[in-house]
Order: sequence, then structure tokens, then C-alpha cells
Amino acid sequence: MRYAVLHRGDELSASLTNRFHELAAAHGLTRDESHPEIVISIGGDGTMLQAFHQYFPILDSTSFVGIHTGHLGFFADWKADELELLVQYMADNMQQERVAPRTAKYPLIELEIDGDDDIPKTFIALNEFTLKGLDGTLVAQIDINDQLFEMFRGDGICVSTPSGSTAYNKSLGGAMVHPSIESIQIAEIASINNRVYRTLGSPLILPKHHSCNIFSRKKQRLLLTVDHLTFPVENLRSIRCRVASQKVTFVRYRPFPFWNRVREAFLGYDENGCQIT
Repeated sequence: MRYAVLHRGDELSASLTNRFHELAAAHGLTRDESHPEIVISIGGDGTMLQAFHQYFPILDSTSFVGIHTGHLGFFADWKADELELLVQYMADNMQQERVAPRTAKYPLIELEIDGDDDIPKTFIALNEFTLKGLDGTLVAQIDINDQLFEMFRGDGICVSTPSGSTAYNKSLGGAMVHPSIESIQIAEIASINNRVYRTLGSPLILPKHHSCNIFSRKKQRLLLTVDHLTFPVENLRSIRCRVASQKVTFVRYRPFPFWNRVREAFLGYDENGCQIT
């Protein structure tokens, strides 16, 4: 089994990375930073986002595993003191005639950028993308399935995946969506409503095969953020977004249901109803 490790850069994460390499070598796993079958993220959800974007070109042949070294992350199944157990699971899986472990496949967002700025014209987002005004409010037309839906004016717009629905989207009043539902969610960031600009004022969830277009409706300096990546934009015409045809794969060597993650992260209870310290 070929693997690669990305870590957050702090002392604990770096130490765990070195220990992981030692354990992996002892169990016959092969370190391969170019074409790994499994990518190990050691840190937090931000580290996983970096790992995802680094290995996106080989997404169809790569799976991800998260080890968190701080607060519980939604992309992390493993704690720092469970390193040896994880490597043992990986080695056992490799030795059992390569029987594939259980996996979870999460939907992604595909963006198409129409503009004259020197930025990539296509993106894939694991969590979300946002569009905000740099010098003032964002003024934009929102189309759904190529038909006018609303005229928006406000701080910005956030479009999230189901797995990203527990992140920035939640702070905007968006719904938490189970990752098995192939969809994207559109949430407003401080919208202004008057006779000219009137928005629904509620998050929208679009299913697969539906699309959303965001048209810039004045000369404005904007900031596009795709997960942890940020790009200033001055000549945007439109952004078209939809559920991507590709998915990201996470290896589940043991079950950790989505709603358990939500309960532990936001309510602070384990499966036995005990308060997590």
C-alpha cells in the first residue's frame, strides 16, 4: 500500500508524522508522495483541505484519512494516541488480499469562472466557496438553472457542499446536510433588501444536475475564496457552480457516522450521552 502524509506544521503534528513513517515502514507500507493510494492528514480540517487540493489531480485513485491533533475535526476519524491502531488497520487491510476497506464518498462543488483575471477558470471545492466585495457590498444577479432568481446586494454569498455545511455555512444560518445527499447550498452573507435588491433571505439547497450562476452586476473588486485558497478578482463576469461529477473518498477503517460527528462537535456528548471534556 502506497501512502503520503501531510501535517499542519506544529511540533505535535510533525512528531506524529515521523512516528507514522516509522510504524508504516515496520508494517511494510510504502511511502509515495507522488501517487499515494491513501493520504494521511495530520492536524485539523484545514490540513485536510490542503491535502485535498494538493492531490486533487489523482482524486479518482486516492483516498483520505484524517488524524486530528486539536479539536475534533469533521474530516478526522483518529486521535493522536491512536496512531499505532490506524497503521495496524492499514497493514491488516493490505495483507488480507487487498480487500477494500469501507469508504465514504462525499460530493464536491464544481466552479466555472468567466472573467479576465489571471486566476484558474475552474475549481473544485471540498467545503465551500465564497464571493465577497472588497471595497463595499457585493452586487450580483443570481440565476438558478439559467433563469433569473434574484438580485443580491450584501456582504457576500457562500456556496457549500454537504460536508462543508457544518462549517461557514452553519454560522450563516444554513442547514446541516448529510453528505450522502448530492447537493449544494447557497447562503447569503448579510444581504440588504429594498425595492431594487430583494433576496429570499433563506438558504437554498440545490440537487445534483441543478446549477447556479452568479453574475457580477457592477464594476467591483471582489474576493473569491475556495476552501482555504483566496483570490482577488476585479474583472469577474460570472461564476457557474453545480455538484461536481467527481467525489472525494474517505477511508473508514471503523464506523464514525456523520450525525455522531455533529453531536460530538456541537453538542459535546458521546454515544453514551456523556459530556466530552
